[in-house]
Amino acid sequence: MNNVAIIGGTGPQGKGLAQRLAMAGISVILGSRDAQKAQACADELIANLKEKNGTEADIMGLSMEDATKAAADLVILSVPYSGHDDTLTTLAPLLVGKTLVDIVVPLAPGNPKAVQMPEEGSVTEAAQALLGEAIPVVGALHNVSAVTLNDLSRPINCDILVCGNDLAAKKRVMALIDTMGTKAYNAGLAESARCIEALTPILIRLNISKEVPFSHAGVRICPPEGH
Repeated sequence: MNNVAIIGGTGPQGKGLAQRLAMAGISVILGSRDAQKAQACADELIANLKEKNGTEADIMGLSMEDATKAAADLVILSVPYSGHDDTLTTLAPLLVGKTLVDIVVPLAPGNPKAVQMPEEGSVTEAAQALLGEAIPVVGALHNVSAVTLNDLSRPINCDILVCGNDLAAKKRVMALIDTMGTKAYNAGLAESARCIEALTPILIRLNISKEVPFSHAGVRICPPEGH
């Protein structure tokens, strides 16, 4: 695996993923509408990883178009839902021959405790419809807190549910997730994203509840007792 591009890589989720992947020895390209902002963010993350745990990170920043072009295969989309379709429309010609990893959750405007699903059923399905079947779309990493990703002193505290219509593409994404020290599960076809994406506002609701004595919880797939 040569490198991974993260479009929207200067946001909290993107920064956390970039650092986790860099710690695993993956080269990361941050993509932003502002290439200078992306490079400044890359420099910041490199310095942080060097200071925190001595990691010599390979992170660079480019425009989102150049980052997509430079990706060997996997392009992670980590933008606000409001910009999801416009971003994909811009990048679609550059994604031919690559795999899109869509981590966007359609949180309702002004209410992170609810989703507002697109007519296709989920963001993952909407991305696949927009790009066409020739470009595999894999839904993943929807239920991981950005705070968790950026807390490099602790391992990722949850399992990752992965869905999509292309099995080979899903396996490549699952292998990438494994490098970050957590477990990925094949959760089925793209339509499974309807359930997976909808879990995020439930987790947000629990994590901000005064009745729950912790925050930034995630989902675990638990084996039976004794296994």
